[in-house]
This record gives sequence, structure tokens and C-alpha cells, in this order.
Amino acid sequence: MSATKLTVKKKPSMRSPLAASPQSIELPNGMRERISKKAFELWQDRGYRDGHDFEDWLDAEAIVMEEIHEARE
Repeated sequence: MSATKLTVKKKPSMRSPLAASPQSIELPNGMRERISKKAFELWQDRGYRDGHDFEDWLDAEAIVMEEIHEARE
């Protein structure tokens, strides 16, 4: 019997080129403060449970960006 070698193609990484960048991204004036306050509110709403700070920050970013988008309409 002969052994058959299967090759598997890997999907390209879906990471953003910015995610790999060692430089930080500048936020518009006041945006970091707004996101920080919203993330703190989300942490409070969660019952002050630790371990979700990154998730809270990303959720806060999305909320603040949506507020800005709605205000521009």
C-alpha cells in the first residue's frame, strides 16, 4: 500500500494590517475619554467583574462610534 500525503491550504490571515502595527493610533480629541467612560459604565453594569476589560473597551468603542455616526446624520 502506498501512503498518500494530503496537503491542506491555509486561509490567509484576516488580521488587519493595523493590528500588526507597533505604532499606536491617535484618536480624535476627547474620543479616548468618551470610550474610557463608556467602558467603565459597561464594567459597572457587568457588576464590577474583572476579566472582560478588552471586551468592554471594544464594546465601548462601537457604542461611541455609533453615537458619533448618529449625531452626524
